[in-house]
Amino acid sequence: MDNFDEIYKRYYRQVFFYMLDLCGNKDIAEEITQEAFFKVLKKIDTFRGECSIHTWIIEIAKNTYLNYCKKKKHESPSETLEMLSDEKSPEEALSNKEMALEIHQALHKLPQPYREVFWMRTFGELSFKEIGRILGKTESWARVTYHRARLMISIPITIRGIRSMWRI
Repeated sequence: MDNFDEIYKRYYRQVFFYMLDLCGNKDIAEEITQEAFFKVLKKIDTFRGECSIHTWIIEIAKNTYLNYCKKKKHESPSETLEMLSDEKSPEEALSNKEMALEIHQALHKLPQPYREVFWMRTFGELSFKEIGRILGKTESWARVTYHRARLMISIPITIRGIRSMWRI
């Protein structure tokens, strides 16, 4: 996948929602995502293929966010998450929004690193090996952390159900 346009189209949503989960602000998430992809564009020739392109992009985005936090001293995430589902009726839309709010609240109650690992696995669709690499831990650590995060969430829904609510 050498064409930057293809890379951008394929990974933009995943990076954006990862940033939205980290910062809780749509405008900041969009700004950081754009900056991350600008860095990807500048550094694409340095990608060595030691990990998947997805993992590499997520690492760049995470570092971009951490740099942003250092500059702005941004701390608290908001309690809103924009729904991007294809709703067919007002009742279904309301139901999906209520479920999204429950999921979002449950995720934000998770302490770190559980929230981040759960997000990377569920929404980012990263392997445990990729998660471990990004966070500087082992694959086993990522598996255990994800399992514990799932146990902490008390909403009776499946991961597939979460993914289907958002176009990720």
